[in-house]
Amino acid sequence: MTTNHWEANMPYLANEQRYGTMQYNRVGNSGLKLSALSLGLWHNFGSVDRHSNQQAMIRHAFDLGITCFDIANNYGPEPGSAESNFGQIYRRDLKPYRDELIITSKAGYYMWPGPYGEWGSRKSIIASCDQSLRRTGLDYFDIFYSHRPDPETPFEETALALDQLVRAGKALYIGISNYSAEETAAITKIFTELKTPYVIHQVAYNMFNRGPEAGLFATLAATKKGAIVFSPLAQGLLTGRYLNGIPADSRAARSDSPFLNAAAVEKQLPKIKALNAIAQNRNQTLAEMALAWNLRQPVVASVLIGASRISQIDDNIKALKHLDFTADELAAIDQVLAN
Repeated sequence: MTTNHWEANMPYLANEQRYGTMQYNRVGNSGLKLSALSLGLWHNFGSVDRHSNQQAMIRHAFDLGITCFDIANNYGPEPGSAESNFGQIYRRDLKPYRDELIITSKAGYYMWPGPYGEWGSRKSIIASCDQSLRRTGLDYFDIFYSHRPDPETPFEETALALDQLVRAGKALYIGISNYSAEETAAITKIFTELKTPYVIHQVAYNMFNRGPEAGLFATLAATKKGAIVFSPLAQGLLTGRYLNGIPADSRAARSDSPFLNAAAVEKQLPKIKALNAIAQNRNQTLAEMALAWNLRQPVVASVLIGASRISQIDDNIKALKHLDFTADELAAIDQVLAN
C-alpha cells in the first residue's frame, strides 16, 4: 500500500496485510522482537523538511510492517524537531496502533546550554527523556538509549538514571549506543546487577565499517544482547548512486557534508564496483545486498534505514527477499573489502 501526498489529509487506516512479508527478529534473549528493518529519523524529518513527505514515509513504512521508529533528542535540524514532527504524525495517524509500535529515543548529545544539556549525568538523562516525551506526546518510549558514553560520569550514575526511567514507566527497555566493547561490558555488568531491562546496542556498521566485528558483537553475543545498526549503506556509498560518477545533487557533491565527500567516493569506487558485480550475480542491487549482509550477523536484530522518499523504503524492503549468502559469496565480499 502506497500513501500518496494527496492522501495526507485523509484518515489513516493501516494496511491490513502489513505483517505478511516483514521478518521480525528477537533482540538477544529478551522477549522483544524488532522488524528486520527499522526507520531512522536522523535525516529528512527535521523542521527544514516537508511535513507531508515525512507523514507519507512513516505511513508507508508501517504499511510494510516496519514497526520500529528511531529518533533522538538532537535529530533535526533544528534539534528536537524530528521528535516534534514524529509526535504530530503519531497523534494524527499512529496513535490507534501504539501497542504495535517500537518508538525509541536517546539522550547524550548536546541539546541545551549549560552543564546539563548533554552527556550522561542523572540530571541530563532524566531531563532529556522528559523533554523528549513532551515533544513526541508519548507516555513512554519502548527503548530509551544512552546515545554515547560520558567520559566524566561514572557508568553507575548513567545506568541508575536509565534504570529509573524504566521504574518510573518512562521506558520499557534500555539501550546504549556508540559504546566500545569494553565500555559495553562494564555497563552491562551494572545493568545486570540492577536487573535493568537493557537489551540492545545501537552502532554504526556496514561493509566499509566493520569495527563492531572486532569485539563488540562478541561481547553482545556473550551477554545475550542484541544490536541494531545504523549507516548500513555507508551514507550512500553502498548503493548504485556513485557507480558512474558523483551526481550533482548527491551528498558527496556537497562541500558542507560532514559524512561523505568526493575523495571518499573515488577511494572506494573500485570496491563499490566489485561489490556491485557480486550483488548482480545474486539478482540484487548493491543496496539490497548490503542490507542483507548486515542482517547475516546473528546479534543484529534490525537494520536502521534512512529515506527521503517512499520509493527508497520500497527498494530497501526488497533486501528481505534474499537474506541468505553462500560461503563463496561471503568469501568474495571479504576479498573485495580486504584489497
